[in-house]
Amino acid sequence: MSKTLFIKTFGCQMNQRDSEIIEQLLGQEGYASTDSAKNADVILINTCSIREKAEQKVFSLLGHLREEKTRNPDLLLGVIGCVAQQEGERIKERMPHVDLIVGTQEIFRLPEMLERLTRKITTWEIATNLEASFVIPPFQKLLKNTPPSPPGPQSYKRFVTIMQGCNNFCSYCVVPGTRGREISRPVTDIVEEVEILVSQGVQEITLLGQNVNSYGQTNAVADGPVSFPQLLRRVAAVSGLKRLRFTSSHPKDLTDDLMRCFAELEVLCPHFHLPVQSGSNAVLKRMNRKYTVEQYLEKIAALRGYRPDIALATDIIIGFPGESEADFSATMDLLNRVRFHSSFSFKYSDRPYTRSAGFTDKIPEEVKGRRLTLFQNRQDEISLERNSESLGKIVEVVVEDCDKVSIKGRTGANQVVHMAATSASMAPGDLVGVRIDHAGKHSLKGTLTP
Repeated sequence: MSKTLFIKTFGCQMNQRDSEIIEQLLGQEGYASTDSAKNADVILINTCSIREKAEQKVFSLLGHLREEKTRNPDLLLGVIGCVAQQEGERIKERMPHVDLIVGTQEIFRLPEMLERLTRKITTWEIATNLEASFVIPPFQKLLKNTPPSPPGPQSYKRFVTIMQGCNNFCSYCVVPGTRGREISRPVTDIVEEVEILVSQGVQEITLLGQNVNSYGQTNAVADGPVSFPQLLRRVAAVSGLKRLRFTSSHPKDLTDDLMRCFAELEVLCPHFHLPVQSGSNAVLKRMNRKYTVEQYLEKIAALRGYRPDIALATDIIIGFPGESEADFSATMDLLNRVRFHSSFSFKYSDRPYTRSAGFTDKIPEEVKGRRLTLFQNRQDEISLERNSESLGKIVEVVVEDCDKVSIKGRTGANQVVHMAATSASMAPGDLVGVRIDHAGKHSLKGTLTP
């Protein structure tokens, strides 16, 4: 009799990828994934601790699941990911109904841990060891033995992890403590995984890492020294691949060779997420970002020289400790100079075990809120102006979702496009031409072209 598995994923694409791996790992053990926590045999909460709000959501959900656990004592409840890695046994102290706690580099132990709990060999399990070893290679055999995903909105695209951990030690960031030190995955394993996925019908691949730009710099991969641009070229050459993306990047490691890839690789999408975090050199120094605003702007200019139509996105932290009105004005100035197509902006919050948590010159919440509103309002204006540049153009769109009434898709520049359905048969993953008729702040509307 099969067992049912429900996974709730919080946070970044790295976590989404980990959840996919867990689903396939446990699928080999007879677990069937379900979209509902009700009546699931195992519930796993894949956690994110990059921001305080995400962590609060995790504990709120665990609190609600206490009643479910009381109703069904055989239910196995697990916490995995960054909060599990960071908090460890403190989760058990706070939430005693949790059965297992699994850190970021121990997810391959889940089958044996669940087996021990199911057979009552142990009452609860914890595994939060951070080892400098890459855990993805065993997944190669899993991929080969797993049938293609059934047709669905996400079946045409997949994430592929190329590295894990981070060596940058930004003063506000928990990643080195939750994901460990930077380690790169062998090129042959990465290319093989992409080849398998493409052979199963996947058309779009996103390469994942905490800092993909530094791939291959900090450990000897099996293939010998390989840079990230070299890896991109290897992946882009996989026959049948239609679109290639990557995230996340650090400005200090953005090389001229990587910029050239946007001009030279046809399948590499013209969209680049390059987190700047602040427009003030004083704040960047306190963040330990290891670049200046001037250096960032020079790289943006060079990047646009190679690919003038590239769509740029960024991350911004508002209200970092010590941020003055002049510092915030510098961030607004940067926004107006670069004119990002989109940005993810957040109020600063202290994270456990980070250096900035000990900074004393915190910014009041009302000040952070006011500044964030000003920034986001201006970004919305610029996003509308950027999207309006597409009016009247015919663009290539990949279909993400469709029904008898409407079609939703995405351009290579990562713009969401909505269209009215036609009598023609359409499926997720189809590439179609669309004439853009309307531009909004967050999406476009268009008409399918013959």
